[in-house]
Amino acid sequence: MQMISFQECTWLNKPNLSSVSENSLNIVTDEKTDFWRETHYGFVRDNGHFLGKAIKGDCTVQIRFRAVYSSLYDQAGLMVRMDEKNWIKTGIEYTDKKHALSTVVTVEKSDWSVGELQGNCEDVRLRLTISKGAVRIQASTDGEHWPLFRLCPFPKREEYYIGPMCCSPERTGFKAQFSEFMAGPPTLKDLHDLT
Repeated sequence: MQMISFQECTWLNKPNLSSVSENSLNIVTDEKTDFWRETHYGFVRDNGHFLGKAIKGDCTVQIRFRAVYSSLYDQAGLMVRMDEKNWIKTGIEYTDKKHALSTVVTVEKSDWSVGELQGNCEDVRLRLTISKGAVRIQASTDGEHWPLFRLCPFPKREEYYIGPMCCSPERTGFKAQFSEFMAGPPTLKDLHDLT
């Protein structure tokens, strides 16, 4: 995989406080930011922070992020986005007073799944693979063991916007740091190969 410069990416909902360099991104969230569409809660929110890079076709993308989570729904991770009605966000989210590996898949309406990631959830790597109309989500706290957390269908497109996202639906001032953003061809590893 090749490194992607954060300086080559484009903001959706740029936060008031952020710093961007080639290899590092620091974000401090604005007040009550989120991405969500309709399901259960009945509202639409599309004001979370997202710094995306246009990537052609099927691919594997990876990123590392560090954050200290303290308020309900504090979240940081990766987003793949086509438009306001078709996107996926995945990463660590603080819910029920603990860290969860959280994924929201939105095709017109949002769904939400959570899982438990072993290790230090304040320093996480995510790997997202788009291939043949499906998205595969893996996460790691050591950079070596990559358990599968989600495999889901997602509309096929010639181009996707992919990059770091973070939100703080209940407050302002959540801080997240991103690094090691890279992309390459979709992995050919078997679903049960956790390397």
